[in-house]
Amino acid sequence: MNFKIKSTLSLIIALFIATSISAQTVSIPDTLKGWEQQWVASLNGSQAAYSNWSQGGVSSVSGTGSSVFTLLFRDGKFAYGFRTNLKYGQSRINGDGVRKTDDLISIRNRFTYTFEEDGTLSAYGVVGFKTQFDRGFNYDAKVAGGDSLISNFMAPGYFNEGVGLAYAPTQNFIFEVGLGLKQTIISDGDLAPNYGLNQGDNFRGEGGLTTGINFEKAIAENILYSSNLETFTNFLIPISETDVAWGNELVGQINNVVSASFQFELRYDNDFSSEVQLKQVLSAGVSVNLY
Repeated sequence: MNFKIKSTLSLIIALFIATSISAQTVSIPDTLKGWEQQWVASLNGSQAAYSNWSQGGVSSVSGTGSSVFTLLFRDGKFAYGFRTNLKYGQSRINGDGVRKTDDLISIRNRFTYTFEEDGTLSAYGVVGFKTQFDRGFNYDAKVAGGDSLISNFMAPGYFNEGVGLAYAPTQNFIFEVGLGLKQTIISDGDLAPNYGLNQGDNFRGEGGLTTGINFEKAIAENILYSSNLETFTNFLIPISETDVAWGNELVGQINNVVSASFQFELRYDNDFSSEVQLKQVLSAGVSVNLY
């Protein structure tokens, strides 16, 4: 990997703002009574320019925006959580044009019913949806040069539904296990082979076992660590091809509007690749509570 590519990747990783992984889960406090809502919008922009610079570097302009809306409700033993997580980012890199740095549309609904007064054991149901806004490319991947299209809006799009039991021995830790359904939609049949479907196919439905582990704890003043592990095992395929998504994040709140975070995410999806997918982000940005 040459210096220019390394510098480009470093700029993309270091400069775009990341929404918390915990935004993918919906945690409903035991102390909540009635309705509660929150809307947080984040925006980050950065610019770097180099001219005859001895250490080298790549000129770039980047920006990322995100919006997380959360709606929570609790009435006795019944609780409901709704969350949308939207984010999109681009970077204009000298010599390489405009490239996407982040892209997500995620909607999650969660219903829970607590069996015990202390909230240790509960039943849950989830309904979720995930896709992206824009086209995604594997840059410079074609043999003759050029970028290869690998994804687009609703290519793929994922719907998932699940029911199961959740065990929460402490406020910081939750373990879940249940049965789930997963539907994969590919609006562009030419992209179907990228996600385990046959060329030209647009839909696949799966049923399987789901597990989840959520952990969140303040490890120092104004520093929060969160970790979320989710798996999906299709009943009809080998267990070695289980889908795995594991996200970790450290968030430091500098003041009411400025925060810094370090994010590390690991994924394994055999439909897309037999290799592990990794993402690491170090970011600082401005966020505003709209209400």
